[in-house]
Amino acid sequence: MRHTRLADISLVAGIMAGTGLMLLAVPAPAQEIRDANLVPYAVKDYAIEKSLTGKPGDAAKGRQWAITSGQGNCVICHKLPIPEVAFRIGNVGPDLTEVGSRLTPAEIRMRIVNPKLLNEQTIMPAYYRVTGLHRVAKNAEGKPMLTAEQVEDLVAYLSALK
Repeated sequence: MRHTRLADISLVAGIMAGTGLMLLAVPAPAQEIRDANLVPYAVKDYAIEKSLTGKPGDAAKGRQWAITSGQGNCVICHKLPIPEVAFRIGNVGPDLTEVGSRLTPAEIRMRIVNPKLLNEQTIMPAYYRVTGLHRVAKNAEGKPMLTAEQVEDLVAYLSALK
């Protein structure tokens, strides 16, 4: 039997009559959230339903974060409909050209915040997490790669890609 370990989360599984196995994941420990001033969030069914800021993000800003080195920089690994950076269009991750047709904003949000909840082996970084990371620069320790606002801007942009 293969065992999968999910770091920094608590996993609660329950059997629901007639619906099979339902998994609920709770985010990283409260201490991490307090120490890094992260907005608390809840993961349910591999999605984060509530906006981290309580309001929708700005899709135009999200588009900018998707191409900004040292921030989202999504184009380094993903294909996106951003012609001015065609030379940097990645092919490591899935094509995000129509991601808004495949995933809900809540599913996109979870993949940005901590994609390792979905696939522990992913090479995609957790953009809104500060523990359990590897090779973090000293000046970036204890800080998420993106702010809550930047996460929501990216969610708005990627959700609009249909």
